[in-house]
Amino acid sequence: MSAISYIKAVLNEISPRTNITSFSKNIKGDIIAGITVGIIALPLALAFGEISQLGPIAGVWGAIAGGIVGGFFGGCLVGVSGPTAPKAAQIAAYMSFFVIGRTNDPDLVAAFSIIFISGVILVIISFVRISHFIHYTPYPVVAGFMCGIGVIVILTQLNAFVGLEVKKNIHDVIINLSDTIENANIEALYVSLPSLAILFLWPFLGKKYSILNKVPAPLTALVVGTYIAQIFNLDIPYIGDKMGNTDANQIFSIYLPDLSRTISFISPAIALAALAILDSLLSCKVADNITGKRHSSDRETFGQGMANIAAGLFGGVTTATATMRTVANIKFGGKTPLASIVHGLTLLAVLLGLGSLVARIPTACLAAILFKVGIEILDYRIIPVINKLPIKDLIIFCMVLFITVYEDLMVAITLGVIFAVFSSIKDLKNIFKEKNIYAFVDFSDSDYAKDLDTNEKNHRNVKILNPKGSLFFGSVEKLIKSFNQIPNDSPVIIDMKEVPNIDLSGIFGLEDLIKLSQSQNRNVAITNANEEIRNNLIVLKFVENIGSENIGETPFELFHKINNDPRA
Repeated sequence: MSAISYIKAVLNEISPRTNITSFSKNIKGDIIAGITVGIIALPLALAFGEISQLGPIAGVWGAIAGGIVGGFFGGCLVGVSGPTAPKAAQIAAYMSFFVIGRTNDPDLVAAFSIIFISGVILVIISFVRISHFIHYTPYPVVAGFMCGIGVIVILTQLNAFVGLEVKKNIHDVIINLSDTIENANIEALYVSLPSLAILFLWPFLGKKYSILNKVPAPLTALVVGTYIAQIFNLDIPYIGDKMGNTDANQIFSIYLPDLSRTISFISPAIALAALAILDSLLSCKVADNITGKRHSSDRETFGQGMANIAAGLFGGVTTATATMRTVANIKFGGKTPLASIVHGLTLLAVLLGLGSLVARIPTACLAAILFKVGIEILDYRIIPVINKLPIKDLIIFCMVLFITVYEDLMVAITLGVIFAVFSSIKDLKNIFKEKNIYAFVDFSDSDYAKDLDTNEKNHRNVKILNPKGSLFFGSVEKLIKSFNQIPNDSPVIIDMKEVPNIDLSGIFGLEDLIKLSQSQNRNVAITNANEEIRNNLIVLKFVENIGSENIGETPFELFHKINNDPRA
């Protein structure tokens, strides 16, 4: 490919044309979904602004930039961007290094310059077209990272939960834990405990009173917590304490990046950009699994770059595609980027019109919301089977988890990936030697068809997918691509007789593939797995999750079963 052709391909890939032309396809549904998600996002944006140490209002500006700019340029049609727990925690970690003189106040120009530069780096990365490598991240790395973020969010909000000053980093929280308990402000618990109770009880109440399902639990907790604080005039910290006498006009500010300090900012900016790719594209993969569509990784990276440039200019917390908001958007009927843009405009209207009300929200209420967010971030797919993980996957998970909590997010991810690569070096070599092959054939053209009569051979459309080589984090994406080439109306048998081993990434990738197919009323089954693989599939609950009837000894047996043949 020539340089000109390459540039044209890149520009075509990152063009917002696809997003803009889709706006008219679901206008009513997108507007309703966008407003609803905007309401849900408000307390989360405020909370992530607080945890970032840039202030609650910065969290809202980050959500506005992510929603509007990310909606125009992003690569996931249903994705909704804004501050996320991992990115807020990461920028907070950097704030201890960038303070003003002896005041120990955060250097806001430095913070927003780093966010701006991270956006520029993301734009550059989108031109290099390497974002798709996110699909090769080992699952134990992702799980350790998510659990580590969950622990960080919970621990860093302990002080705010009991009405005390939030500590700068996780080490201070742990060291001063006894002081936190001794000096707790009881009045703050009058807000934080009821708010937390609402968040946990809301799903159960929704089952009994269906009308409650239309009201977001975080918004309810925010209103109730604020009401309690105002009614009883509680002497606890409020968001307004950090806003001073800020009015709607003062809320709007421009932060020009200090490029003269680029050398100091480049390292944290690169880390933020890398985290944005990981955070965003993992959220996009979740959306892909729900919608059955596939996002554009390079365009999503470009969109996040533009969103972070905007966030840096307007004083917003660094952004990424947010899983919670994206899933909520899909749930409430959002189908195009118009929903994301409406979500951003909703938050802008709230910020400029209701700034005085936002100032009255107690920080203990935001802490309760973040507590729940931290608990939900934990990877509940890996936790129930953690004692049964293969030793290599367990080591990677624990390594990433502890380094994330006690050291640095990107260091944890980097070391986890390096360990995974070196521990799978033989399998990776086979990929480059093209020994990992994923081909499919018609059942009637396979060796197993000799057991069928002529009529069956001519009228059945079952396909057999024949992976060859280890199924692990480096090859599962190739399996998915091969599977997606099979016609949607064809049942599939995955014949694993030439797969010697499988790791956690392979198991979960295969499980996701089958469960998505099942949700689309498509039959997919597995056969000829060796004893070691079958044992792993059982102990890691793969068989339980996809149904034991979808795993058979021979393709012939499954051929009749997935066609609902009574002879099976």
